[in-house]
Amino acid sequence: MDQIRALLLKHDDPHHLERPADFNLDTSRECFARLVSALKERFGPSCPSGLAQDASFYGVINIPADASGVGSPMRVEMSNFGSYFVTAEVVAGEWVPSGEASLTEEFVTWLDGLCTAAGCTLVPAELLREPYDGLSVLEAHRDEELVAALVAAGEVTEDEDDEEEVGKAYWHDRYFEYM
Repeated sequence: MDQIRALLLKHDDPHHLERPADFNLDTSRECFARLVSALKERFGPSCPSGLAQDASFYGVINIPADASGVGSPMRVEMSNFGSYFVTAEVVAGEWVPSGEASLTEEFVTWLDGLCTAAGCTLVPAELLREPYDGLSVLEAHRDEELVAALVAAGEVTEDEDDEEEVGKAYWHDRYFEYM
């Protein structure tokens, strides 16, 4: 985990939030295609995939609940950074990670091998849930005026649970979010 944390810090370029300065579209396209192909081969053709725009991640592959083997949908994402950081998690609903269901050890081992063969780095979702302490300023998560406007608009409430989360950024926000 310490080596992966070091990689996350190494690739955190505050001047390039969406993609690194040396980003190569052809290489990214090929790597993502390999991931999509392998996941469809393993879980079937019903795994939709999509590309991101204005984001620090390249694309996402969704695995339906009936194919996942864990009873819930799963999501695999590829970042634009780190010669492609890849993460995977079980989701409880649309884009919401499950706090209860988790990936099987067999799947994580398989995905790690796939990532290694494709030149990617599998980043455990729990590491991406750690507070972000990198160099980039992620304005959408730290801007007090924005938080106040969201509260005023009723988008965010001021109860204790929300108050603890508002204004905080996590490593997932740096490498797997819209910018």
